[in-house]
Amino acid sequence: MPKPTAKAPAEKVKLYEKLVATAPGVERKGATMPYTSVNGHMFSILMPDGHLSLRLPEKERDAFLKKYKSGISVMYGMKMVEYVDVPDSLLAKTKELQKFFSASYAYTSSLKPKPTTKKKAAKK
Repeated sequence: MPKPTAKAPAEKVKLYEKLVATAPGVERKGATMPYTSVNGHMFSILMPDGHLSLRLPEKERDAFLKKYKSGISVMYGMKMVEYVDVPDSLLAKTKELQKFFSASYAYTSSLKPKPTTKKKAAKK
């Protein structure tokens, strides 16, 4: 059976992977919907239509929305108030976007870790 691939356009997936690679220790997850998370909290996601959403703290979020004339992300019909839509033109500018990706990671790392749902291995 073939390995599942991302639903987003291939060029957007490449740009997203290039962005994720700028953050040491951050791993791209999700076979069909690429995302990143830390301590059980997602902080970026590449949607099937190819748009990227980043989770930002209020101060950076407000500055981002104003500077890039972007909007709050809507996922599956729900407004995600901590997430901003990254314009396609910015996704192509890895160096410029990197500071927001780092801010997203730092903010999400500061949140209380979610409890793990993985079952512990049985003791021998």
